[in-house]
Amino acid sequence: MVSTETVRRILVEGIDGVSVETVPTPVPGPGEVRVRSTIVGICGSDIHAAHGRHPFIDLPFRPGHEVVGVVDAVGDGADPGLVGTRVVVEPNLACGHCTQCDAGRYNICAELAVFGCQTPGGLTDAFTIASDRVVPLSDDLDDRHAALIEPLATPVHAVRRAGSLVGGLDGKRVAVLGAGPIGLFVLLAARRAGAIVVVADLLESKRARAERLGAVGSVDPVAADAVTVAHDALGGPADVVIDCVSRESSIAQAIDLVDKGGAVLVVGVAAGVTPVPLEKIQDREIVVAGALMYVREDIQEAIDMLSDGSIPVDEFVTAEFPLERSAEAFAASADPEHVKVLITVGDRA
Repeated sequence: MVSTETVRRILVEGIDGVSVETVPTPVPGPGEVRVRSTIVGICGSDIHAAHGRHPFIDLPFRPGHEVVGVVDAVGDGADPGLVGTRVVVEPNLACGHCTQCDAGRYNICAELAVFGCQTPGGLTDAFTIASDRVVPLSDDLDDRHAALIEPLATPVHAVRRAGSLVGGLDGKRVAVLGAGPIGLFVLLAARRAGAIVVVADLLESKRARAERLGAVGSVDPVAADAVTVAHDALGGPADVVIDCVSRESSIAQAIDLVDKGGAVLVVGVAAGVTPVPLEKIQDREIVVAGALMYVREDIQEAIDMLSDGSIPVDEFVTAEFPLERSAEAFAASADPEHVKVLITVGDRA
């Protein structure tokens, strides 16, 4: 901590422009809490944004939506009993009154902003946020486990949505494109739902990790026989393909992998307009849908998975850095050999 009057906060102006700025210690307003950060994960979206390739995050930005911390102050109207509570942040900042919010789908709020993406985030010594955006943690999850709650919630939501498209995933064949953190979490959530899963990734090390985590097979997506190998591993065409890459090549391969009448779920954030093979989608009656973030029930499912040992944390956390070395942390996270890079800030549980 720089002093009691100031805090350190990370500013990202580019992948080679990650710096520490000093700002006044925030004071919680009405309905807000102040959280002292303990550990923060770097998301793939942070890296895309740092490279200037994220369609919804402008440079410069102040990251940190995968954040765990301890409430140390509350504003008027917030529960004073939260002081001293370890929490994880649910970063969806929804309006609460649009059609989607009224339907409980606030993850696709008409006015959605994301803490740490469109607003300053938690990669700082301390931050303020509305009290309904923090989720209290039990003592059975240490900070390294808790840091994976937010990134796991997105795949949990995606898998739940995929199941809704094909009548549940139990016994279904699923292909996952991309074996980064999101793809690997999708693999584990889909297996938990009873699916048979094959994973595609360019890196042999990531394909090996996917198989260690329970994939029935893995595929090099640029191999000439990639589709055949995936179908052989699954025992037939995929009922669902979950695209965690979202490029022209991956969506084209997803359409080739999926069975007639099946579904393709887009989870990765495309860098821009992406052509899709509409003629095949129409001819094969393929459903193409998207999945964005999560709602509270997905966070609870992620907590349950981390609490019951379904997530081997050491397979995911591949590096940790202190806040003052955030530039190194971003560089490491941009290395595709890493899975999840964490930044430690304050005292950890």
